[in-house]
Parts: sequence; structure tokens; C-alpha cells
Amino acid sequence: MEKNRNYFIAIALSVVIVLAWQFLYMNPRMEAQRRADEAQQALQGEAPKPANGESPGAQGTGTSSGTLPGGTVAAQTPVTRDQALEKSKRVQIETPALIGSINLTGARFDDLKLREYHETVDDRSPLITLFSPSETTDGYFTEIGYLAGPEVGAGPVGNTQWTVASGDKLTQQTPVTLTYTNEKGVTFTRTISVDDHYLLTVADKIENKSGGAVTLTPYGRVLRNNKPATPAVWVVFEGFIGVLGEAGSLNEHTYANIEKEQYTNPKATTGWLGITDKYWAATIVPPQAVPYVARFSHFTTGQASYQADYKSDDVVIQPGQSTELKNLVFAGAKVVPLISQYETNNAIPQFNRLIDWGWFYFITKPMFQLMDFLFRHVGNFGLAILATTVVVKALFFPLANKQYASMANMKRMQPKMEELKAKHGDDRMALQQAMMALYKDEKINPIAGCWPVLLQIPVFFALYKVIYVTIEMRHAPFFGWIQDLSAPDPTSLFNLFGLLPYDVPHALMIGVWPLIMGITMFFQMKMNPTPPDPTQAMIFTWMPVVFTFMLSSFPAGLVIYWAWNNTLSVTQQAIIMKRHGAKVELFDNIKSLFRRKPAASK
Repeated sequence: MEKNRNYFIAIALSVVIVLAWQFLYMNPRMEAQRRADEAQQALQGEAPKPANGESPGAQGTGTSSGTLPGGTVAAQTPVTRDQALEKSKRVQIETPALIGSINLTGARFDDLKLREYHETVDDRSPLITLFSPSETTDGYFTEIGYLAGPEVGAGPVGNTQWTVASGDKLTQQTPVTLTYTNEKGVTFTRTISVDDHYLLTVADKIENKSGGAVTLTPYGRVLRNNKPATPAVWVVFEGFIGVLGEAGSLNEHTYANIEKEQYTNPKATTGWLGITDKYWAATIVPPQAVPYVARFSHFTTGQASYQADYKSDDVVIQPGQSTELKNLVFAGAKVVPLISQYETNNAIPQFNRLIDWGWFYFITKPMFQLMDFLFRHVGNFGLAILATTVVVKALFFPLANKQYASMANMKRMQPKMEELKAKHGDDRMALQQAMMALYKDEKINPIAGCWPVLLQIPVFFALYKVIYVTIEMRHAPFFGWIQDLSAPDPTSLFNLFGLLPYDVPHALMIGVWPLIMGITMFFQMKMNPTPPDPTQAMIFTWMPVVFTFMLSSFPAGLVIYWAWNNTLSVTQQAIIMKRHGAKVELFDNIKSLFRRKPAASK
């Protein structure tokens, strides 16, 4: 009865773990997805106002000390993207990485697609759309402007009509120059240039041809109407981000936090701010010599919107004088080497933090660098994962060798352990004390078999972070049916891996690689001596099954790593145990599962 009780306890624990995973992780994600879809479908007609109740200064003129722009411009029912693009004059953008246009109303970047990235693994699928006009449901744009008082005349804001002075298309070789002169004779000349990737430079020259001094307040903002359609998970940050000030730390604020309370940063000089998604980001690097105040806001009236903005100190221009200011705008994919290059070449403080390396960045970033180095030699990120596993195993070999040697010594003590079991019978307390004394006399670590698994946990999470966060892994193929290492294995045991013509519920998507991982983990568990406690033994037996279900929803690259790591661990352990004269009882332990247990003596 005791063994049966332990057996059912072990099964119950396994079921609890699986159910906890489903209800605490998967169900909240699906519920969050449902709420996001409902919010995206809600069409509201009134133009947004700032959450603090102030009137939005961007929609018309304002004072130099007035309110920053806030909310979308559109007061009508949102229109389609194509309709919005046709409503205003535009200058086309075309580079190897970007295609889109600049809206001459407000000189906004509100039409941008990423030419190197598609929505699915199929290259025929639509390109990733980053920016869309504010009049659309999915409006997302970046705007640079100037607030001014009536005595100065209208400053260029969201509804200002700019004129093209030179350049009919923005490319990496040909910049575009726009001009705007207000009613007081203040002329704004804006030169926009772009590199061959995702960095736009906005250089403004302001000439005061009026009769008096001019005071302007530079500002910049990144605004989006909706949160990402796919809810974020704990492993990756999505939302408002920035490094505000030269010695400032990374500021990260989720959409949920800003919905509750606006964030305003104390005045700073240098830094950057914006909005980041899992793979994409839109940020502004303000003029680095001018102090500014940054703000993260949520506007709720009408079409809900989220805005990261800054407002610089006033700039005073005397009659007949001019001044120049420069903003940098990053809008694109968070490619690791490219982000590091922008940080170095443009002296952007801590710009590499735009990529969410996590708390264990000292493991995660070197892990990526190793994998990226290997990828450049083998040409496949799946093979790079396998090679990285070999390198990591080699680094941990001295410690693993020591632990496996201890396990081999424990195997040799099995006859003495059996004698102790026979001697003490059902007296568990006496049996445990006798075994601990034996371990001490023989200098054996009884938990040595756990160390190989425990040691790979930090590496496991670092690799998980790399595979899940870095865009280099997005849509990276392996071989066969694995065409995206950052997505789960698309096959399932419950429709015979696609042979049966029906879809399988998400919870039953147990693919080929999760099954291979589960089998290799089972072998690894059976390499170790069976724990004397029946409950522990049953838990170890069922652990591979639990992990198979859990990891089936993880990125395929991570599951491939785990399966390969288990295989190397079994091989390594077998070699070390043979060298120490211990018998490798893998197959004997597996056979013992199918033997009839002897009946307990009455």
C-alpha cells in the first residue's frame, strides 16, 4: 500500500505541474491576447486628449512653455492605411532596409516597412509594417517639432505643412531637405538623411528673420495607437524604454504601468527614449547638449494611444541669427551588431540596452556572441546551437568530471546499500542515518547526480533568452520541418505528426523534438542510481514526461539544445563511469521498469 500511495502521489505531482503551467502561464497569455484583440477592434471617433486633462498643444500653436503634443490627430473614424497615405503629400523612402514615405504634414515618419523581414517564414508573406499614419487604427509614428508662442508665430508641429526644397526620394545616398517659414519670418530648414539600415538623422537649421528675439521649445515624440497584438511574456520586455542622462540607468515601463500612472523623468542631458517591441523599436536621440525632460504617457480619450516624448529647454534665437539642432531616429529591427555599432559611432549612451539581455546579461550576451560567431562559420543557427552546446560542455568538463566520478563511486557502493536496506527493513530513519554514515565514510556526495542538471539551468535560461529575444533567431531555419528556431516544433504526436487530417489543441502539440528531448532526459535519469525512497524514484521517472509537455511550447531551438545536451551528458557520464570501474546500468535500469515487483512478505 505504501508503494501504491507514493505512486499516486508522484502522478498527482506531475499532473499539478502540468496544470499549473497551463493555468498560470498559457491561460493568462490567451486571455491577454483576447483583450488585446478586443481593444484593437474598438473604433472610437473622438480625438484623444492627454490623460492629465490638459489640452493637447500639438494640434495647433502653443506657448514655448506649454503642453507637449499628446494623442492622435485624427478626430474621425479611423481609415485604412492606403486611404491615409493618399490624404497627404509625401516624400518616398527607399533603402536596402526600409521602404515607405515621409508625411509632409508634420514632417512625420509615419509610413515605414522593413524590407528584410516578413510576417511569416514564407518570403511571399507581407513585409513587417513598423509605422502607419495616425488616422489608422494601428497608427504609429515619430515626430520632431517646436512649440512657440503667438509672438513668435506658429512653430512646426503635427499639422504644419512642409515644402520640399531638394530631393525627391530619401535614399542612403540622397538626403531630402524640407522647409517651413511661419508668419513672423522664422524659417525652419530640415535636412533628413538615412543610412543603409535604420538610423535617420534629422538636422534642423532655424533662422530668425523677424524683428525680435525668438523663443522655441524643441520636442520629439514616438506615438502608437495600440499595444502589440501579441501580449508580451515575462522573458522579454516590451513597452516604454530609455536611458535618460549620461549616467542614467535603463528606464523600462510596461504599457500596464503607464496606463495607471504617467512617468516623467527629471531633467537630463544626453540619452535616448522610445518604444520597443520584441524585435522592433522606435527611439529618438535628442540633441545631446540641450537639457530635456522625458515623459511616458497614455492617452485615453477617443482612440487610446501611448506616447514617449521629450521637451528640451527653450532655445532663444536673436534677430538675424540662426541655430542648428540634430535628432537621431532609430526605427527598425534590433539587430545586435547594428545596435552596438550605433552606440559606438554616435556616442549614444547604453544604446545596446535596447536589446533585452535580462538580469543575467553577463551570460546571455556572451552566449549570443559565441553562437553568432559559430553561425558565421557553419551557416546555420541550429548547427551553431549544437556547436555552442559542445563548447559549454567543454567549459564545464572539470566540474562535471568530478561529479560523475562521485556518482561512479556511489554505484560501487550499491551492494553495501542493499545490505543496509536488508538490515534496517522498514525503519526509514535508521536506514537514512546508516546511508549518510556510509556516504561520509566513502566521501560520496549523495546529490552528485543532480549537479549536471543544475549546472545547465543558468545556461538553459541564457540560451532561452537568446533564442526568444534576438532577431537573428527569428525565422532562422534548422533542417526538415523546423523552419523557425524561435517558434515551437509545429508537429504533434496526437495527429501522427501531420498524417491525420485535423488540427491538434495547443496543449497537445507534442512535436518530434520535444519527444526526442523527453527520451534523452529519460536516459539521463536512468544513468543514475535509483533513489531508495519510492516517492523520489517515481518523481524522477515521471520528470521526463512532465518536461516533455512543458517544453513542447518552448522555441524549437531550445528543445534541440536540451536534447543534444542530454545526449552529450549521457555519453560523458558513461565514459567517466567506465574509467572509474563502475558498471553503466542504463539498460538494466530501463529493464527494471518492466519487471514484476516481488510480492511483499506477510
